[in-house]
Order: sequence, then structure tokens, then C-alpha cells
Amino acid sequence: MLIEVGGVRVPGGRAAEAAQLVCEEYADASLYHHSVRSYFFGAAWAENRGLDFDRELFFVSSLLHDLALVPPFDSHTVAFEEAGGHLARVFTAGLGWSAERRDRAAELIVLHMRDDVSPEVDMESRLLQVGTSADVSGSGLEAFDPSFRRALVEAYPRLGFAKSFVDLFQDQAERKPGCAAADLIAGDWAERTTSNPLDQG
Repeated sequence: MLIEVGGVRVPGGRAAEAAQLVCEEYADASLYHHSVRSYFFGAAWAENRGLDFDRELFFVSSLLHDLALVPPFDSHTVAFEEAGGHLARVFTAGLGWSAERRDRAAELIVLHMRDDVSPEVDMESRLLQVGTSADVSGSGLEAFDPSFRRALVEAYPRLGFAKSFVDLFQDQAERKPGCAAADLIAGDWAERTTSNPLDQG
């Protein structure tokens, strides 16, 4: 794994290494790359604004945030982001994180599918929203230097991510019609996702 892209670094340490290992093992390559790109986009957004954030918490949550979309962790009763929050709590318990820090990891994952959170209210949740929005639908991409975007996609290629991700959300929407993914599918999200400028070269 590249530890730096465009001057933005990933954290070191056991927690980050374990999150990267688990994501790479359970997600396919396109979903794994999305998770990593989401971290880099969010971290770059904060650094460009001189904002402080908990890099370890944000990285771990970024790498785990979509794992409940894969069959071993998929829930047939709750939305994927809620299942992902539970997964994060279990994962971080194994790291010896405090209950408060485990709750924060879960909160970031749940909130990334909710209405925008102000960075003044919750910095790391905002960063996950920024990172995932840019990488999935291209929302907010204008905030990033084109050279950074190119370097990030070169380091972690898209690999047909847009179509496969839309398929995952359509599956969630069909099985869980009241979830946030279903609301996105009902709108123009799928069209925006498949026309993300990151896929246009």
C-alpha cells in the first residue's frame, strides 16, 4: 500500500495496518481502492484548509465504511452503514479501543450516509462524507487540484468502480426499501456516479 499520495500520508501503527488488511481481504479491488481514495480525498480536504483531525480514527473508519456491502458482513435487516457501524465496533474492540472511541468509529460510518455534518460539529464524519462523495459521484471534486486527482487515481485505479458500486446500492435498495441507499437510487445518484469525472481520464 502506498503511504503517501500528493503529499497526503496514511497513519502508521497497528490499527491502520489491521484496517487495511481486513479491507483488502474482504473487499474486491475496486471497493478497496474506493475506501483508500475516500481517505485520501478527506484528508487532503482537511489539510488544504489547515484543519486538525484524528488521522487514525478517520483512516480506520474509511477502510471499514463499506465492508457491510460485501456478503460476509451484509445484513438483511439493517442498512449497510448501520451494519458497518456494528462491524467497526467489533473490529476496534479487538484493537483495545475505548468504548467512546469505538462509538466514534461506528458514528462516522453511519453518518457518511446521512445529511452533511459541519466540520465544526464533527470533523472526521465530515471528512468521510467529503471523501466518499468526491470518489463516488464526483460531488465537490472542484475542491481538489487536478494533479492530486490524477495521482490518486493512478495510485488506486477505478477498476470499473462506478458500475459495480451502483449495482451494490441497487441490491441494497431492492432488499431494504427504506434505507438511505434506496433514496439515492430513487434519484439521479446512479447517473451522477456513472458520469463521475474521475472516470473520464
